[in-house]
Amino acid sequence: ATDVNGNSNTISAIITVVDNIIPTVLTQNITVQLDANGSVSITDTDINNGSFDNCGIASTSIDVNSFSCSDVGANTVTLTVVDVNGNSNTNTAIVTVVDLITPTVLTQNITIQLDVYGQASITTGQIDNGSFDNCSISTLVLDNTSFSCSDVGPNTVTLTATDNNGNVSTATAIVTVEDNVAPSMFAQGVTIYLDAQGQASVTAGQVDNGSSDACGIASIALDNTSFDCGNVGANTVTLTATDVNGNSNTT
Repeated sequence: ATDVNGNSNTISAIITVVDNIIPTVLTQNITVQLDANGSVSITDTDINNGSFDNCGIASTSIDVNSFSCSDVGANTVTLTVVDVNGNSNTNTAIVTVVDLITPTVLTQNITIQLDVYGQASITTGQIDNGSFDNCSISTLVLDNTSFSCSDVGPNTVTLTATDNNGNVSTATAIVTVEDNVAPSMFAQGVTIYLDAQGQASVTAGQVDNGSSDACGIASIALDNTSFDCGNVGANTVTLTATDVNGNSNTT
Protein backbone atom coordinates (compact mmCIF):
# COMPACT_ATOMS: atom_id res chain seq x y z
CA ALA A 1 0.00 0.00 0.00
CA THR A 2 1.23 3.55 -0.82
CA ASP A 3 -0.02 6.60 1.04
CA VAL A 4 -0.68 10.09 -0.44
CA ASN A 5 2.86 11.21 0.32
CA GLY A 6 4.53 8.30 -1.41
CA ASN A 7 5.25 6.08 1.58
CA SER A 8 4.61 2.39 0.92
CA ASN A 9 4.59 -0.86 2.81
CA THR A 10 3.77 -4.49 2.03
CA ILE A 11 2.36 -7.56 3.74
CA SER A 12 1.45 -10.99 2.37
CA ALA A 13 -1.80 -13.01 2.59
CA ILE A 14 -2.88 -16.54 1.61
CA ILE A 15 -5.52 -16.93 -1.08
CA THR A 16 -6.80 -20.52 -1.18
CA VAL A 17 -8.26 -21.52 -4.53
CA VAL A 18 -10.79 -24.33 -4.27
CA ASP A 19 -12.28 -26.47 -7.08
CA ASN A 20 -15.62 -27.81 -5.89
CA ILE A 21 -17.08 -28.51 -9.31
CA ILE A 22 -17.67 -32.22 -9.83
CA PRO A 23 -17.03 -33.83 -13.20
CA THR A 24 -19.82 -34.12 -15.71
CA VAL A 25 -20.26 -37.84 -16.35
CA LEU A 26 -21.68 -38.85 -19.71
CA THR A 27 -22.38 -42.51 -20.47
CA GLN A 28 -23.68 -44.62 -23.33
CA ASN A 29 -25.59 -47.90 -23.41
CA ILE A 30 -23.89 -50.77 -25.25
CA THR A 31 -24.60 -54.33 -26.35
CA VAL A 32 -21.94 -57.03 -26.05
CA GLN A 33 -21.84 -60.65 -27.19
CA LEU A 34 -20.67 -63.63 -25.15
CA ASP A 35 -17.78 -65.55 -26.64
CA ALA A 36 -17.39 -69.31 -27.11
CA ASN A 37 -16.47 -69.64 -23.45
CA GLY A 38 -19.62 -67.84 -22.33
CA SER A 39 -17.87 -64.67 -21.18
CA VAL A 40 -17.25 -61.09 -22.26
CA SER A 41 -15.50 -58.12 -20.68
CA ILE A 42 -15.69 -54.34 -21.12
CA THR A 43 -13.64 -51.31 -20.08
CA ASP A 44 -14.59 -47.89 -18.76
CA THR A 45 -13.92 -46.41 -22.19
CA ASP A 46 -16.73 -48.54 -23.62
CA ILE A 47 -19.21 -46.80 -21.31
CA ASN A 48 -17.69 -43.32 -21.18
CA ASN A 49 -19.35 -41.01 -23.67
CA GLY A 50 -17.25 -37.85 -23.34
CA SER A 51 -17.23 -37.10 -19.62
CA PHE A 52 -15.39 -33.85 -18.77
CA ASP A 53 -14.30 -31.57 -15.93
CA ASN A 54 -13.33 -27.91 -15.62
CA CYS A 55 -9.85 -28.79 -14.35
CA GLY A 56 -9.33 -32.15 -15.98
CA ILE A 57 -10.16 -35.80 -15.26
CA ALA A 58 -7.73 -37.89 -13.25
CA SER A 59 -9.37 -41.33 -13.51
CA THR A 60 -12.43 -43.26 -14.68
CA SER A 61 -13.61 -46.68 -13.51
CA ILE A 62 -16.62 -48.99 -13.69
CA ASP A 63 -18.06 -51.23 -10.99
CA VAL A 64 -18.57 -54.28 -13.28
CA ASN A 65 -16.37 -55.24 -16.20
CA SER A 66 -16.95 -58.99 -16.68
CA PHE A 67 -20.12 -60.80 -17.73
CA SER A 68 -21.13 -64.44 -18.18
CA CYS A 69 -24.11 -66.53 -19.24
CA SER A 70 -25.94 -65.64 -16.04
CA ASP A 71 -25.86 -61.98 -17.10
CA VAL A 72 -27.68 -62.36 -20.42
CA GLY A 73 -30.03 -59.39 -20.70
CA ALA A 74 -29.81 -55.84 -19.35
CA ASN A 75 -27.17 -55.01 -16.73
CA THR A 76 -26.72 -51.66 -14.98
CA VAL A 77 -23.09 -50.49 -14.84
CA THR A 78 -21.88 -47.45 -12.90
CA LEU A 79 -19.14 -45.21 -14.30
CA THR A 80 -17.18 -43.22 -11.68
CA VAL A 81 -15.16 -40.17 -12.76
CA VAL A 82 -12.64 -38.44 -10.44
CA ASP A 83 -11.12 -35.07 -11.39
CA VAL A 84 -7.57 -33.89 -10.68
CA ASN A 85 -8.74 -32.21 -7.47
CA GLY A 86 -10.48 -35.23 -6.03
CA ASN A 87 -14.04 -34.37 -6.95
CA SER A 88 -15.99 -37.40 -8.15
CA ASN A 89 -19.28 -38.11 -9.82
CA THR A 90 -21.09 -41.14 -11.19
CA ASN A 91 -23.58 -42.08 -13.85
CA THR A 92 -25.01 -45.38 -15.03
CA ALA A 93 -25.34 -47.16 -18.37
CA ILE A 94 -27.09 -50.31 -19.53
CA VAL A 95 -24.90 -53.11 -20.81
CA THR A 96 -27.03 -55.62 -22.71
CA VAL A 97 -25.40 -59.05 -22.84
CA VAL A 98 -26.47 -61.35 -25.69
CA ASP A 99 -25.63 -64.94 -26.57
CA LEU A 100 -25.69 -65.55 -30.31
CA ILE A 101 -23.54 -68.69 -30.41
CA THR A 102 -25.47 -71.80 -31.48
CA PRO A 103 -24.86 -75.17 -29.82
CA THR A 104 -22.27 -77.53 -31.25
CA VAL A 105 -24.18 -80.73 -32.03
CA LEU A 106 -22.17 -83.96 -32.12
CA THR A 107 -23.84 -87.21 -33.15
CA GLN A 108 -22.97 -90.87 -33.56
CA ASN A 109 -24.35 -93.58 -35.82
CA ILE A 110 -25.94 -96.58 -34.11
CA THR A 111 -27.38 -99.99 -34.97
CA ILE A 112 -30.56 -101.25 -33.30
CA GLN A 113 -32.47 -104.52 -33.37
CA LEU A 114 -36.19 -105.00 -33.87
CA ASP A 115 -37.90 -106.97 -31.10
CA VAL A 116 -40.23 -109.95 -31.53
CA TYR A 117 -43.02 -107.49 -32.27
CA GLY A 118 -41.06 -105.81 -35.04
CA GLN A 119 -40.53 -102.63 -33.05
CA ALA A 120 -37.53 -100.66 -31.78
CA SER A 121 -37.02 -97.26 -30.20
CA ILE A 122 -34.10 -94.99 -29.40
CA THR A 123 -33.35 -92.05 -27.10
CA THR A 124 -31.52 -88.79 -27.70
CA GLY A 125 -28.78 -90.09 -25.42
CA GLN A 126 -27.97 -92.86 -27.88
CA ILE A 127 -27.48 -90.40 -30.74
CA ASP A 128 -25.88 -87.53 -28.82
CA ASN A 129 -22.10 -87.76 -28.80
CA GLY A 130 -21.17 -84.91 -26.48
CA SER A 131 -23.04 -81.90 -27.85
CA PHE A 132 -22.21 -78.69 -25.99
CA ASP A 133 -22.88 -74.95 -25.81
CA ASN A 134 -21.15 -71.95 -24.26
CA CYS A 135 -24.20 -71.33 -22.07
CA SER A 136 -25.42 -74.94 -21.71
CA ILE A 137 -27.97 -76.91 -23.72
CA SER A 138 -31.59 -76.69 -22.65
CA THR A 139 -33.12 -79.46 -24.78
CA LEU A 140 -32.09 -82.24 -27.16
CA VAL A 141 -34.80 -83.58 -29.47
CA LEU A 142 -34.84 -86.27 -32.16
CA ASP A 143 -37.18 -86.07 -35.13
CA ASN A 144 -37.71 -89.85 -35.07
CA THR A 145 -37.39 -92.26 -32.15
CA SER A 146 -39.57 -95.22 -33.21
CA PHE A 147 -38.83 -97.79 -35.90
CA SER A 148 -40.59 -100.83 -37.37
CA CYS A 149 -40.15 -103.48 -40.03
CA SER A 150 -40.55 -100.91 -42.79
CA ASP A 151 -37.44 -99.14 -41.49
CA VAL A 152 -35.02 -102.07 -41.80
CA GLY A 153 -31.76 -100.63 -43.15
CA PRO A 154 -30.20 -97.16 -42.74
CA ASN A 155 -32.38 -94.29 -41.49
CA THR A 156 -31.32 -90.65 -41.19
CA VAL A 157 -32.38 -88.96 -37.96
CA THR A 158 -31.90 -85.33 -36.98
CA LEU A 159 -30.82 -84.25 -33.50
CA THR A 160 -31.83 -80.69 -32.59
CA ALA A 161 -30.16 -78.86 -29.71
CA THR A 162 -31.55 -75.66 -28.18
CA ASP A 163 -29.44 -73.72 -25.70
CA ASN A 164 -30.65 -71.75 -22.68
CA ASN A 165 -30.90 -68.58 -24.75
CA GLY A 166 -32.94 -70.02 -27.63
CA ASN A 167 -30.15 -70.62 -30.12
CA VAL A 168 -30.77 -73.77 -32.19
CA SER A 169 -28.50 -76.11 -34.12
CA THR A 170 -28.94 -79.54 -35.73
CA ALA A 171 -26.92 -82.53 -36.93
CA THR A 172 -27.82 -85.88 -38.44
CA ALA A 173 -26.92 -89.49 -37.69
CA ILE A 174 -27.60 -92.87 -39.29
CA VAL A 175 -29.72 -95.38 -37.38
CA THR A 176 -29.34 -98.80 -38.94
CA VAL A 177 -32.33 -101.01 -38.13
CA GLU A 178 -31.78 -104.77 -38.19
CA ASP A 179 -34.21 -107.66 -37.94
CA ASN A 180 -32.47 -110.72 -36.50
CA VAL A 181 -35.58 -112.39 -35.09
CA ALA A 182 -36.33 -115.74 -36.72
CA PRO A 183 -39.92 -116.74 -37.52
CA SER A 184 -41.97 -118.51 -34.87
CA MET A 185 -42.65 -122.04 -36.15
CA PHE A 186 -45.81 -124.07 -35.69
CA ALA A 187 -46.43 -127.35 -37.52
CA GLN A 188 -49.13 -129.99 -37.56
CA GLY A 189 -49.23 -133.64 -38.53
CA VAL A 190 -51.27 -134.52 -41.61
CA THR A 191 -52.55 -137.75 -43.09
CA ILE A 192 -52.36 -138.22 -46.85
CA TYR A 193 -53.53 -141.06 -49.02
CA LEU A 194 -51.71 -142.77 -51.85
CA ASP A 195 -53.49 -142.63 -55.17
CA ALA A 196 -54.04 -145.41 -57.67
CA GLN A 197 -50.44 -145.05 -58.80
CA GLY A 198 -49.11 -145.34 -55.25
CA GLN A 199 -48.22 -141.65 -55.10
CA ALA A 200 -49.14 -138.82 -52.76
CA SER A 201 -47.92 -135.29 -52.14
CA VAL A 202 -48.23 -132.67 -49.47
CA THR A 203 -47.70 -128.88 -49.45
CA ALA A 204 -45.97 -126.70 -46.88
CA GLY A 205 -49.29 -124.99 -46.26
CA GLN A 206 -50.82 -128.28 -45.12
CA VAL A 207 -48.10 -128.83 -42.54
CA ASP A 208 -47.81 -125.20 -41.40
CA ASN A 209 -49.95 -124.45 -38.38
CA GLY A 210 -49.73 -120.70 -38.14
CA SER A 211 -46.01 -119.94 -38.29
CA SER A 212 -45.48 -116.19 -38.03
CA ASP A 213 -42.96 -113.40 -38.10
CA ALA A 214 -43.30 -109.76 -37.02
CA CYS A 215 -41.98 -108.52 -40.35
CA GLY A 216 -43.66 -111.14 -42.49
CA ILE A 217 -42.75 -114.58 -43.84
CA ALA A 218 -41.32 -114.63 -47.34
CA SER A 219 -41.41 -118.39 -47.91
CA ILE A 220 -42.30 -121.71 -46.29
CA ALA A 221 -40.84 -124.95 -47.60
CA LEU A 222 -40.86 -128.66 -46.78
CA ASP A 223 -37.81 -130.88 -47.18
CA ASN A 224 -40.01 -133.63 -48.59
CA THR A 225 -43.34 -133.24 -50.34
CA SER A 226 -43.66 -136.49 -52.34
CA PHE A 227 -44.40 -139.95 -50.96
CA ASP A 228 -44.98 -143.46 -52.34
CA CYS A 229 -45.61 -146.98 -51.17
CA GLY A 230 -42.24 -147.10 -49.47
CA ASN A 231 -43.34 -144.31 -47.16
CA VAL A 232 -46.50 -145.89 -45.80
CA GLY A 233 -46.65 -145.02 -42.12
CA ALA A 234 -45.26 -142.05 -40.18
CA ASN A 235 -42.75 -139.81 -41.91
CA THR A 236 -40.90 -136.91 -40.33
CA VAL A 237 -40.67 -133.81 -42.46
CA THR A 238 -38.96 -130.49 -41.74
CA LEU A 239 -40.80 -127.23 -42.26
CA THR A 240 -38.56 -124.21 -42.93
CA ALA A 241 -39.81 -120.62 -42.84
CA THR A 242 -37.78 -117.64 -44.04
CA ASP A 243 -38.86 -114.09 -43.23
CA VAL A 244 -38.61 -111.04 -45.47
CA ASN A 245 -35.26 -110.11 -43.95
CA GLY A 246 -33.62 -113.49 -44.53
CA ASN A 247 -34.02 -114.98 -41.06
CA SER A 248 -35.07 -118.63 -41.11
CA ASN A 249 -36.27 -121.22 -38.65
CA THR A 250 -37.35 -124.87 -38.82
CA THR A 251 -39.59 -127.28 -37.04
